[in-house]
Amino acid sequence: MATALLGGRASAGSSAAAAGPLPCDLYAAGGTPCVAAHSTTRALYSAYSGRLYQVRRASDGATRDIGVLGAWGYADAAAQDSFCAGTSCLITVLYDQSGRGNHLTQAPPGGFQGPAAGGYDNLAEASAAPVTVGGHKAYGVFVAPGTGYRDNSTNGIATGDQPEGMYALFDGTHYNGGCCFDYGNAETNSRDNGNGTMEAIYFGNIKVWGYGTGNGPWVMADLENGLFSGVNPGYNAGNPSVSHRFLTALVKGGPNHWAIRAGNGQSGGLSTYYDGPRPNASGYNPMKKEGAIILGIGGDNSNGSAGTFYEGVMTSGFPSDATENAVQANITSVGYAAPALAGAPTVGSRVSLRATTSCCTTSYLRHNTADTNAAIATVSSSSSSADKAAATWIVRRGLGDASCVSFESADKPGQYLRHYDFRLRVDTIDSSALARLDATFCPQASHNGQGVSFRSANYPSDFVRHYNYGVYAASHGGSHDWDSATAWADDTSWVVTSPWA
Repeated sequence: MATALLGGRASAGSSAAAAGPLPCDLYAAGGTPCVAAHSTTRALYSAYSGRLYQVRRASDGATRDIGVLGAWGYADAAAQDSFCAGTSCLITVLYDQSGRGNHLTQAPPGGFQGPAAGGYDNLAEASAAPVTVGGHKAYGVFVAPGTGYRDNSTNGIATGDQPEGMYALFDGTHYNGGCCFDYGNAETNSRDNGNGTMEAIYFGNIKVWGYGTGNGPWVMADLENGLFSGVNPGYNAGNPSVSHRFLTALVKGGPNHWAIRAGNGQSGGLSTYYDGPRPNASGYNPMKKEGAIILGIGGDNSNGSAGTFYEGVMTSGFPSDATENAVQANITSVGYAAPALAGAPTVGSRVSLRATTSCCTTSYLRHNTADTNAAIATVSSSSSSADKAAATWIVRRGLGDASCVSFESADKPGQYLRHYDFRLRVDTIDSSALARLDATFCPQASHNGQGVSFRSANYPSDFVRHYNYGVYAASHGGSHDWDSATAWADDTSWVVTSPWA
């Protein structure tokens, strides 16, 4: 939408002016203004009417900025839906609402390489994390392993031992034990520059460095070469496991003082898990923060993590608990909710998957009997028992991402549908992270309006597609024959039906 921006911020008289203060208004009132503010769901200033994020569609590489709607500034998800209809889109930019230009873009290689071209990290699929906020449809940033965003050249972010605060709203049910799902302050060269060169919010259940009570996940602080759950390296009893569907997570730090706080993003207040001196380990007092911003990765571009981000900010100065409590009250007031995906398979159920392309509406996804490859073939009530069993799947919680699903073969127990060199087949899955991700697929709204589409858990722009009766992980218009743009939306849409066996 066309708006007059003032240094990236809208003027106070803009049509998006809110009836009450939003998070960055509250931080400013508390004397600790936002110096970075990112969200794909809503404005974080009451006077903001600019861009929230940018998407790029697969069909032609075109991009579109997604802005806000009217008063309160909720995301214009309808603009994304229209622009991305019949294809897939990736989130290419998370715009900074503070006016300082601290935009997050595709993370470059660093101490670790990413899976995308040139060693960059993947970008998030734009429709993978649908929510409603204030009754309006919106999308979060779904971070699969290998996905990451970064800004190594920032303006106003704390460096050295300067005080700062940050919060993020996450999906508290989407996490893993990889390193490291972070949002916050990191190194400016994408490498590990030693203890104290980071200060970021971490969320997940890794126990290599620090952990709290229970089995996780935990909100901790990534201070580089240590995830800290409290003053001590390793275990701290004051840091509980938390798994709210919408989780508010906060970290703040200043000279020899830092804190972790968290709460339910749908109701209630914040709890303080730690508030005290810097860790009992060398290198963290004073801090040596460098001022880059990361999302979904560690400071050295370690990118094995998973999570979902909706909104977050970084501040100049150490915010008071009262200010953070007011921000939490605003977050809970806007009514974040998770809509159910119609037609998605249920974990534990037996299903068959029917093609929706006009040529093939009696065809189902099955494994071949002559080899291990997956294919589509007609199945009917008169089909043999063997053919019916080959087209039946048991839905399991995702082997590589518990927020997604895996498909166990009904007639080959212990073997799962997976992609290997882009071709889908049934296979026994070993304990490696790669194999488990290859066998994990994330249901989302279908590309043609029928059934659902299944996104590859480790290749965000690839979806389960039938092509010449074979089945592949296919992008829209990529370099392989099975990436053909012809009928792509239909070929990647599947109806979940009752099982044939």
